[in-house]
Amino acid sequence: MPLNREEAWLRLDEPWDLLIIGGGITGAGLLEEATRRGFRAVLLEQRDFAWGTSSRSGKMVHGGLRYLRQGQFRTTWHSVREREHLLRAFPGLIQPMGFLMPLYRDDPIGRPAMAVGLWIYDGFAGRRGHCYLRQDPLLALAPHLRREGLRGGYVYRDALTDDARLVLRLILNAVRRGAAALNYARVEDFLQTRSGAIEGVVVRDQISGRETEVRARAIVNATGAWADQLRGKLGRPPRLRLLRGSHLVLPGWRLPLAQGIILLHPRDHRPLYVLPWEGMTLAGTTDVDHDQDLAAEPVIRPEEFEYLLIALQRAFPYLDLSAADVTATFSGVRAVIGTGREQPSREPRDHAVWEERILTVTGGKLTTFRVMARDALRALRRRLPTPSRPPVERMQPETSEAAQAVAERFDPALGLRLLSRYDPEALPAFLQAPPEEQEPIPRTDLRWAELRWIATHEAVVHLDDLLLRRTRLGFQWPNGALPFLERYGARLRRMLSWDEDRWARETERYRRIWEGAYRPPM
Repeated sequence: MPLNREEAWLRLDEPWDLLIIGGGITGAGLLEEATRRGFRAVLLEQRDFAWGTSSRSGKMVHGGLRYLRQGQFRTTWHSVREREHLLRAFPGLIQPMGFLMPLYRDDPIGRPAMAVGLWIYDGFAGRRGHCYLRQDPLLALAPHLRREGLRGGYVYRDALTDDARLVLRLILNAVRRGAAALNYARVEDFLQTRSGAIEGVVVRDQISGRETEVRARAIVNATGAWADQLRGKLGRPPRLRLLRGSHLVLPGWRLPLAQGIILLHPRDHRPLYVLPWEGMTLAGTTDVDHDQDLAAEPVIRPEEFEYLLIALQRAFPYLDLSAADVTATFSGVRAVIGTGREQPSREPRDHAVWEERILTVTGGKLTTFRVMARDALRALRRRLPTPSRPPVERMQPETSEAAQAVAERFDPALGLRLLSRYDPEALPAFLQAPPEEQEPIPRTDLRWAELRWIATHEAVVHLDDLLLRRTRLGFQWPNGALPFLERYGARLRRMLSWDEDRWARETERYRRIWEGAYRPPM
């Protein structure tokens, strides 16, 4: 079922079992799990779906190998088990990815320690997924790696996704089962009974300015980095530490990779990753305290940019990489449970569930969103009614006639892309699209038919929704896809049904966002 903001707004006065505040991976995962179990659930997001951390992650669905060094065995166990489940549940949207861990003579981590860690990692998954390679076989897989001091390295298995599309797919699954989800809907206040219990919220449409009330048996704060702000409305003290993770984006041809690579930074030996994604190469991530305004787009600092670039230059010295090769940056803010540890990277990545008149679920990782959802529902079991029906089966690969037709008509890679990323109702539109809309958009695997469906059926309000989250055109095209807008603006404007005045406002707004938060620092 397509996302429609007006229809969702008109449904807000319905009686709900569960009201979820926050449209990132935590809220979307909870919405999907709640509706799967038969509860009536509604989700409100003050910006766009996945606007925050959940569109700015490292794109990995992984077990967190580095957490084993820190003794976070429970987090790693949950993450590895969830990775295996998600690979089965979302084929195509979540894809297996091999990673290389090169070992050098001057590394603080030796082969025995890595071997023990990977055996534990694979033990959690219930299957072996690693092997050791000597120098020459390793360089055959990654010929641009620094050779000096290279002893060999390990190959192991994790997974990769489009985080924003995963959030949207979870929301669409829930909407198909009767949920409502609304972006650009800000919670302004809580509704309280005479006894002080929270029974609902006042919500404001950020686009039209109208307000209404939403009531539910239970309310969940799933706002991630914003959780303390919402808790503060109820007089609760802060409990979170906000950390910024920044990334560099390079063209895939400039730093070509066939798999991900884990590096140790030459300064502090922090593990970093470099991986191929959507025709680009991503390098990340930093881990620093975030002191910027949460209402603004998070921005990489010059020292973070330099830190990541130094790691790339050290790891790939034969490519002569420079700042000019970086075409974009992005930063996300993650919330961890503050313990007072000096180094941000040492903070645990466990999630927490707090009952404080409303339920707060926060912390955790993208990979463990389902674990967080189950824990939240378990904490709410006394507030929620007995479901009217047994849980439905988890999402399986589509077997409808339209899905079979897509698989038969398109090449396997495109067919899997369409089946994994979009609501099943979109499939007939792809099959019936005219030949000119079956063509890929230059520099991408995205078809014009996909762009038309997204523009008209996925609650796109602003250009950054379309270019930075529903698609990744803002990263795949140079200069934030501003040349794309100049070249194809008339065609895209017709798809969005915007008049010339709105188009002019939106393009200028997007330009400011791109130049302020995504353009590499000069």
